[in-house]
Amino acid sequence: MDASGIAYDPRSTTLLTFQDQVARFRDGSDSPRAYLERCLETHDVREAEVRAFVVINREGARRAADAATVRYAAGRPLGPLDGMPLGVKDLYETEDMPTGMGSPIYAGWESHRDAASVYALRRQAGVVVLGKTTTTEFGFSHPGPTTNPFDPARTPGGSSSGSAAAVGARMVPVAFGSQLMGSVIRPASYCGNWGYKPTYGALNRGGGHSSLSQSHLGLHAGSLADAWAVAFETSRLAGGDPGYPGIYGAGAMLPPAQRPRVLARLDGPGWAIADAAAQAALDDYVDRLRAAGVTVLSRADHPGVAALEEALLPCSENSMTIIGWELKWPLAAYREKGEGLLSQSIADRLEGWEKITIEEYRRAVEIRNEMRRRLAALRPAIEGFVGLPAPGVAPIGLASTGNPICNVPSSTLGAPVFTVPLLALDGMPLGVQIMGYPDGDEATCAIARWMGETAI
Repeated sequence: MDASGIAYDPRSTTLLTFQDQVARFRDGSDSPRAYLERCLETHDVREAEVRAFVVINREGARRAADAATVRYAAGRPLGPLDGMPLGVKDLYETEDMPTGMGSPIYAGWESHRDAASVYALRRQAGVVVLGKTTTTEFGFSHPGPTTNPFDPARTPGGSSSGSAAAVGARMVPVAFGSQLMGSVIRPASYCGNWGYKPTYGALNRGGGHSSLSQSHLGLHAGSLADAWAVAFETSRLAGGDPGYPGIYGAGAMLPPAQRPRVLARLDGPGWAIADAAAQAALDDYVDRLRAAGVTVLSRADHPGVAALEEALLPCSENSMTIIGWELKWPLAAYREKGEGLLSQSIADRLEGWEKITIEEYRRAVEIRNEMRRRLAALRPAIEGFVGLPAPGVAPIGLASTGNPICNVPSSTLGAPVFTVPLLALDGMPLGVQIMGYPDGDEATCAIARWMGETAI
């Protein structure tokens, strides 16, 4: 239940949205400053329990909102995001706030610059950067203090804990997250958000502690329209990572809903550990998709789906080999700064990661490439892949952020994926994920929109 004591219901629970408010800014019946003040009021009511932010810049946000208000009054907004309050995961640099990365090593550290995507949105799009949202240690596994906005006894997920909780608590309409294994799609499911992890490399990660070869910059949002608009404008203004083309699409306006003809059900290695209730909820949803005229193939129906499922079985272990090799160099340097500065969980992992050889890393990358080849082989016949974004609802307790196993396939494959907030169990959110193909973000978004808008 949320702060009002009402159980989560995807049909009646509404989160904060922005795109549908812009017309009121234009006609003067509302303003970005008034919108921001409502966000701050909600923050002040809920933050003591939810603990979504590590720092906010009230006065800087107010100045930015006032400037946006003036632009709307003059009929010259900078674009579709002008005046939108945004939370930034505390892995990404902000010129006006510290970037702590969930670690005492960086406590109070300031780079005095914005990360590339933050700079583009703030300077060129008029976004109001409200604050830094809590992250796990270096965006990995050791949790922070954030609680689930629908039940403070439960985890919000991670590593984008604060971003997911801030959106779920209606503090902001959108927040940046990042996903290495399951850090956007899973917490979005736990907190009732729309989650969007774009194609790998599609959003510029410059100025963030997230340069690993499976790390994606992504979004938590109260609406699909806001998630798409922020991602598209970020890509348009800041580009993707060096060497990557960004997000293809017609513009920041949400693509028209598109009912898919053929989807595949991708259970992945997470199915074996999923709760029986979550399994039953997905089974029921797949039945409803079929009743709506969508062909949904499974591994039993299509040899290519079976081949992909088989290839993905070791994706968690394989990802840990890749991540461990890529992380051991900076983490070893941090360890040398003094005892106790790394959490015990990271220190224990580092001990094992230091034994990974270059040959093992190369083999893991080739295994990942084979997984991606098997996905590509299905592109002519299958439009997307539906599945659970988490093994169940958010677990009770804050010592863990939950198991990312349902999300590792999309991270491994570098494919775009959305969490669609469609289901609930025991009064808590449970999403459905829809995954597409690399650089097919717009088509996948159109399917996600259809799923969200279609009463089935």
